[in-house]
Amino acid sequence: MNNNKNLAQRILYFPLTKIVVGIAACFIVYIITQAAVNLMPLNEELKSLTVASISAALVLAAYVTLYKFYEKRKIIELSTKGFAKNIIAGVLLGAALQALTIYVIYLNHGFAIIAVNRLVYILPALGISISAAVLEEILFRGIIFRIAEEKLGSYIALAISAFIFGAAHLANPNSTLITASGIAIQAGLLLGAAYIYRRNLWFPIALHFSWDFTQSGIFGATMSGNTIGKSLLTTKIEGSTLITGGPFGPEGSLQATLFCLSAAIILMIVNRRQHKIIKPYWIKKDAGY
Repeated sequence: MNNNKNLAQRILYFPLTKIVVGIAACFIVYIITQAAVNLMPLNEELKSLTVASISAALVLAAYVTLYKFYEKRKIIELSTKGFAKNIIAGVLLGAALQALTIYVIYLNHGFAIIAVNRLVYILPALGISISAAVLEEILFRGIIFRIAEEKLGSYIALAISAFIFGAAHLANPNSTLITASGIAIQAGLLLGAAYIYRRNLWFPIALHFSWDFTQSGIFGATMSGNTIGKSLLTTKIEGSTLITGGPFGPEGSLQATLFCLSAAIILMIVNRRQHKIIKPYWIKKDAGY
């Protein structure tokens, strides 16, 4: 009986089990909330933002509740200590990287502003960016990367989570192996490095949100193969696929990958110098940790 109980506990607390349970729980909450809130009698702009806000809040609550009980610990990665600092830093970095990406397109005569629209036009992109940032950061950095890092160390966990993140985007419209690889580098590596830097999910959530929202809500560009339709600026983007990203959007461009990779490398250098890199369990064991 004790052997069976011990085996069940080992399976329950095995890292892969914790990852699968966490992803399933958060994703189920997200899907049910989206379906329920979509039934609310609101206009399309307000509905998008309302659905995003409520689903994001409930996914965060599900994550905190699950892992507080499951791992019997305080959820410090969602601590509100330094919240404003993390949000501001993430928003500024994400917007700057996206603006630089668009600027390269502009320098190559591929970006033109056709019209400036009403502020209400940003609401659909705002809603999508909020829900995508929260859900994806909880799943990929809060669950997959964090749990993998505990056993495999920062570098291996970073590679695994980035690979899975890029692969997940293969299902997007107009996606290819090249664009998925770009996403793995741009978001997978950068957002993982951002999490290590702050050991807090608010920084990568804000960075992810700002990158997406600036791209689609401000510049009116296609985001990961998806066209939202409404944005602050109505723009025309054309030219070489290498620079514009083609039908996948600016995330498929060479400069997006280079800019984000550069930021990720800088963060990882800082992380290493500040001793924030976690070693694999077999190295810690050999070193007597």
